Amino acid sequence: VQLVESGGGLTQDGGSLRLSCVVSGGYFRAYAMGWFRQAPGKDREFVASIDWRDDSIYHDTVKGRFTISRDNAKNTVYLQMNSLKPEDTAVYYCAGRSLKYVGASSYSDVYAFWGQGTQVTVSS
Repeated sequence: VQLVESGGGLTQDGGSLRLSCVVSGGYFRAYAMGWFRQAPGKDREFVASIDWRDDSIYHDTVKGRFTISRDNAKNTVYLQMNSLKPEDTAVYYCAGRSLKYVGASSYSDVYAFWGQGTQVTVSS
């Protein structure tokens, strides 16, 4: 299973970006998918996750600003990021669980597949 992220870039405080993660191999529609991020000098942290039923969970710091979604026909998971803040600056990683038909999770240890990351920079 391979994951390839895209959509990162530079935007200003209050701006928007949409990240995409295309998954090849495996059985995408059965996997719970997640987005994580890592800022310089900090640990990787959970952002959002969506399961095979489209149920989703979010970190408190992004609730109401970020939306995770998936398109099973395109084997793609998205992260729509609105009202971006400088503290959202990080490398964003897409991740997938290897078990099928399990729920969304905020724990990075349960994700078996990871993308290479895409940089998001929000200027003040």
